[in-house]
Amino acid sequence: MHSRPFLVTAAVALTSVALLAAAITLGWLGPDVGRGANFCEAARDGLLKQPANTLSNAGFVVAGLLVAWHARTRTPGQVMSTSLATSYACVVVLLGPASAAMHATQSAWGGHLDMLSMYLVAGFAASYAWVRWARRGSRAFAVAYLACLLACELAGLWSEPIPVFLYAGNVAFGSLLVAAVVLETALWLRAETQRSIGFGFAALGALLVAFTIWVLSQNGWCDPHSLVQGHAAWHLLCAVAAYFLARLYASERRV
Repeated sequence: MHSRPFLVTAAVALTSVALLAAAITLGWLGPDVGRGANFCEAARDGLLKQPANTLSNAGFVVAGLLVAWHARTRTPGQVMSTSLATSYACVVVLLGPASAAMHATQSAWGGHLDMLSMYLVAGFAASYAWVRWARRGSRAFAVAYLACLLACELAGLWSEPIPVFLYAGNVAFGSLLVAAVVLETALWLRAETQRSIGFGFAALGALLVAFTIWVLSQNGWCDPHSLVQGHAAWHLLCAVAAYFLARLYASERRV
């Protein structure tokens, strides 16, 4: 058992949350431009413009720390390396402060951080699935990961609104997740490794419920002045999905 994965992830969590608190307090992210205002919750006075949508992002920090806690232990034949598991845990943690930056400030820079964190986790899932399916190594993973991030950033330059998904960046994020699901399914059917597939179904189920709530909360299921927000539920369920995806990764063993 090694404590390094948890210590590294905890350091990332503390640092990122501290930087977020400073950015909100000192106005580092710029003025309120209404970024994220289309996610129902009305802007309040005070430091947190959207308190429910902001604080619900703590779920990602908790999920990332849980992933790191499990990563302390490896079992014989486990496919995912400890360093890659630690990296994934850190990516999940960063989803929290990055998304909170947008909902707390409604600033343009907060919006950029929110989208970047989404690209990071979806790009990881798609790239890790691809290198295992293609039987490639860590260098190929790094190249694929960078390619996914670049593709998402380029897609995000499209400024015209898109029905249902709102932004082109959201379409890129969703496309990477779909690619990851397809490739993970192909890996399962190829049966070169063993895994606890129930974790995969749990992750997919949480994500589908989250997306349903995300759509409904923008189409009538909305009380702007309530602290019970559909978008906050989206955050919490996505954190659950990210955690179960990590458990799927950790359960994979060579036959």
